[in-house]
Amino acid sequence: MLTCYLNAIGLASPGLPNWQQSRAVLQGSAPYEPVALEKYKPELLPPNERRRATELVRMAFRVCEDLMASSSIPMADCASVFASSGGDYPIIDQICRSLCEPERLVSPTQFHNSVHNSAAGYWSIATGSRQPSTSLSAYDDSFIAGLLEAMCLCEQEQLPTLLTVYDIQPPYPLGDKRHIPIEFGVSLLLTPQPGAQNLARLQLHPNTNGAASEAQPALEQLRLANPAARSLPLLELIAQNKAGNLTFTSANQPPVQLQVEPC
Repeated sequence: MLTCYLNAIGLASPGLPNWQQSRAVLQGSAPYEPVALEKYKPELLPPNERRRATELVRMAFRVCEDLMASSSIPMADCASVFASSGGDYPIIDQICRSLCEPERLVSPTQFHNSVHNSAAGYWSIATGSRQPSTSLSAYDDSFIAGLLEAMCLCEQEQLPTLLTVYDIQPPYPLGDKRHIPIEFGVSLLLTPQPGAQNLARLQLHPNTNGAASEAQPALEQLRLANPAARSLPLLELIAQNKAGNLTFTSANQPPVQLQVEPC
């Protein structure tokens, strides 16, 4: 069993613009209205890196910087885990299109943005962090895979650990095969020890029974629309300040249970 403490949250999706403004929707006291997000300019990135940052990287920074607004822990002191279901789909599309042309000219900027740890690289530049960092992909199970990795890293290294999970819409024709109709990003800051600012205690352990936990009816379609949105049942418990047991299922691994207890 793994035990960590949730210190802060960042969130972004149409209708859920940031953690503070989204709490009423997650509590069920305000309707969910998927209003499009405005284009985001990462505040921490230097100008040169900001110009090169893709929409996927901007989504990662959007939720990380939202999280920073409610945490006093320096980001340079944090280990990190970045997870997306398949990487930067728009950049993959652009490179594939370039390789279909007679010249096969691939932009160096596109190439370095195509690697799976590009968001983690931009983040280390922005924060000056030299702590351990992992970038991973587990298709539709990327949220729970990222959470498992982050909790292991947090407990093993005894470091505050930033988990950021994010996906945006793939362009045509990739979108016909990998359907993600809406963008979603979430960031969780985990600590190995309890503290005055912590929101909840999280305990993760195997669970051989149980179906996947669903979100409230108004948000269940969103939960299924984006792999990062599998986090919604957890976010609802935190917003409602409730304890609960959540089950996360996987196509290739036994289910796991996440126990949530408010601090």
